[in-house]
Amino acid sequence: QVQVVESGGGLAQAGGSLRLSCVASLRTRGNYCIGWFRQGPGKEREGVAVVDANGSPSYADSVKGRFTISRDNDKNTLYLQMNALSPEDTAMYYCAADLSAPPGTCAWYSEHYSGTGGALGAWGQGTLVVVFS
Repeated sequence: QVQVVESGGGLAQAGGSLRLSCVASLRTRGNYCIGWFRQGPGKEREGVAVVDANGSPSYADSVKGRFTISRDNDKNTLYLQMNALSPEDTAMYYCAADLSAPPGTCAWYSEHYSGTGGALGAWGQGTLVVVFS
């Protein structure tokens, strides 16, 4: 079972930074993927960054070098540090988890996910990020 609550979105100027947080209670002892997803105006939902149960990250090409995903397991919190923001980053951001992903498959979400497929848990309310120039 996955329960998530996202926060940290807001308004940012191009070139600025925001840090998103996702409190996620994962009741699993096995492999899983958890990550950030976004959907901008007129765009399909896409994977942004994911980590596996060992903390190994994977990023979409569009955010590599600018965004960093991290976890604080003691606080059950997932973070997304977003630097060098651009208007193209404007979107609703969500986090979700796949509790049945085999080892080595989490990168699929950041590289190929486009709104369908996989086995992600329920989506939360999300947090809105708006970047202006």
